[in-house]
Amino acid sequence: MSPKIVLFFIGIILTICSCRSDFETVASTGDLEFSKDTIYLDTVFSNIGSSTYRLKVYNKSKNDITIPSIKLGKGLSSKYRISVDGMQGTDGKIFNNVDLLAKDSLYIFIETTANSTDANASDFLYTDQIQFDSGENLQNVELVTLIQDAVFLYPKRFADGTTETLPIGNEKIDGFYLDENDPVNGNELQFTNDKPYVIYGYAAVPSNKTATFEAGTRIHFHANSGLIVANNASININGTLSTTDKLENEVIFEGDRLEPDFSDVPGQWGTIWLTDGSTNNTLNHLTIKNATIGLLIQNNDGTTVSVKNTQIYNSSNYGILAQTAKINGENVVINNAGLVSLACTYGGNYSFTHSTFNNNWNSSQQVAVLVSNYILGAIPEAKDLTAATFNNCIIYGSYSNEMNLTKKTGAVFEYQFNNCLIKFDNVSNQFTANPDYQFNTDTAHYNSIILNKDPKFFNISQNKFNIDETSAAYAKGNSAYLIPFDIIGNTRTLPPDLGAYQSKAFPK
Repeated sequence: MSPKIVLFFIGIILTICSCRSDFETVASTGDLEFSKDTIYLDTVFSNIGSSTYRLKVYNKSKNDITIPSIKLGKGLSSKYRISVDGMQGTDGKIFNNVDLLAKDSLYIFIETTANSTDANASDFLYTDQIQFDSGENLQNVELVTLIQDAVFLYPKRFADGTTETLPIGNEKIDGFYLDENDPVNGNELQFTNDKPYVIYGYAAVPSNKTATFEAGTRIHFHANSGLIVANNASININGTLSTTDKLENEVIFEGDRLEPDFSDVPGQWGTIWLTDGSTNNTLNHLTIKNATIGLLIQNNDGTTVSVKNTQIYNSSNYGILAQTAKINGENVVINNAGLVSLACTYGGNYSFTHSTFNNNWNSSQQVAVLVSNYILGAIPEAKDLTAATFNNCIIYGSYSNEMNLTKKTGAVFEYQFNNCLIKFDNVSNQFTANPDYQFNTDTAHYNSIILNKDPKFFNISQNKFNIDETSAAYAKGNSAYLIPFDIIGNTRTLPPDLGAYQSKAFPK
């Protein structure tokens, strides 16, 4: 390229650049617009940081402007922190002379870490505002956060920097034993509804002790946390019937992320683990949400685990994973699991009555119910399945076959389904000759089975498994297996409906 052409292009560039300057701005005049006039940071626990929330600020004028100040109303003492287009300002509280081009916008990101004592005593709200400019040009965006006080349970930290661990086989995991004489929390084996609990790591019920959960207790588990019931230890979950959608008397186990965006996210925490040798465990009116495995029940000591009026939702692996266990379930509802909603494996003895097992996980590998008498690689590989009995139940979901029976010879495999609605489509007739799936002719294992009919649940995505009179499960139960009240306390009529809910007209 000749020197003359180069000089020509340089001249054009200089002409364009001289037309304006990035620093030719005018002061803002209070005409900013915002994506929201109030930012609700939802609920956080005392002294636990919130998620990050976003505010968009618009300059819809024709002028490039300078905003003299963007700051938090409570200044440097505010419990909120903000960043403005990536800038941190003074301690994340005060920003001066922020430029904003014409017809452009900027982002403000907001977080908070506050104590319950910082909040209003009457409503536990902590509030502040983001102030733009001052005087007659002042504009505000309100900030609101609900601060919940809680009891925090976590492994001890020792002087050498290590933390308390629990022995699991040949391994150790972050965890601690619950102490009935803890100097800070008092009796950690008595969980009450006075405050929610937040658990870090695995909390273990020591041998020969019982952890009791009173009605209305709320337990929140951090990531990689859960509850372990040791050999000869027990849990008694004593939830009772609630009268509102708030489930005020239910015992609820869930993660510690309280924002609405996390309300249905699977795998936020570990599991409730009833270990080999745990004893006399009872669960009533319990809701488990967003675990990896909702209930892991292994080789209990021969006593029956009683699971009644219990709901388990959005488990990334299993809703219930039982291995050589003994369970009696009544009015149980399990929905959405990455692998299996209810897995009764490695033998055992199981009975479920008036229960609803559904799985709409987005995978062709998921099923609602798995029954087996073996684990590959275990010693021995197979154990006796002395009973797997399902009475007046619904087994359904989005996959073509929502039930899987798998067995190995050399161990007992006893199962029976009575008056159940089962989704088993037998695509391509691959199970036609399989003796374990002869629903219409094998009366030793199947009685009054309804195949591939829609139960017409009220709202699966909201975990509402109520049915009405149009359901294929309506009045198809056997009164010989009747549980008099459904999971929400409604009296069952005769003949009873299948599943955990007595039919009622859906709300309009």
